[in-house]
Amino acid sequence: MWYDYGMNAKIVERDQAILLRKQGLSYREIRKKIPVAKSTLSLWFRDVQLAKRQQQRLTELKRLAQLRGARARHTQRLEQTAQITERSRTEIARLTPHEKLLIGIVLYWAEGTKQRMGNWGGGVQFGNSDPRMALLFQKWLLEVIKLDVSDIRYEVYLHENNKHRLSEVRNYWANQLSIPASKLQRIYFKRHNPKSNRKNQGKGYYGLVRICARSSSVLNRRIAGWVEGIVENWGVV
Repeated sequence: MWYDYGMNAKIVERDQAILLRKQGLSYREIRKKIPVAKSTLSLWFRDVQLAKRQQQRLTELKRLAQLRGARARHTQRLEQTAQITERSRTEIARLTPHEKLLIGIVLYWAEGTKQRMGNWGGGVQFGNSDPRMALLFQKWLLEVIKLDVSDIRYEVYLHENNKHRLSEVRNYWANQLSIPASKLQRIYFKRHNPKSNRKNQGKGYYGLVRICARSSSVLNRRIAGWVEGIVENWGVV
């Protein structure tokens, strides 16, 4: 009598797999014990009904697997970001004085107070909440434009719901800009809007610092001219 041992082995594997499935094991756990394709397991389990306890176990296993996958992807993104950042950082060589001049001009063009028709006497005022950007502009005024320290004054703009943090805010900007806290006496308050989604409260919020150059209307006009020079030389219409 002819006997199909291969078919018999498959039936045994199927029965074992179904038994394991009814115990609440996942496909991955079952395949470690019975090395068959997932499509084969799906076919075998087509009519298998699981008790509530087994369903809950599988749901939890799936949730944990998703969390592991999310953590792995997050770690991978962090590693990729660090590699890209480091590679990009090394692409910037030592800056020449002329390059520093251009950087400050464009920075002021983006964030500074512009000369406007009818207000040709306006001075240089630069405001930002990013301490590194503020420090860069301060260095530009001192090292490139050659202003004296006494020619620079500072103001802070803060939402009024942070009035209780004045000393903390002053010390923060003083440390960031390496200036005495006494130079940050001028603090202006913005009206607080509780319906706004802006993150204008808590430890990470220090308002906006404004760096102003005294008697700098001429400098502001020079910056406007430099901007025009950049635009023309780059062919921007």
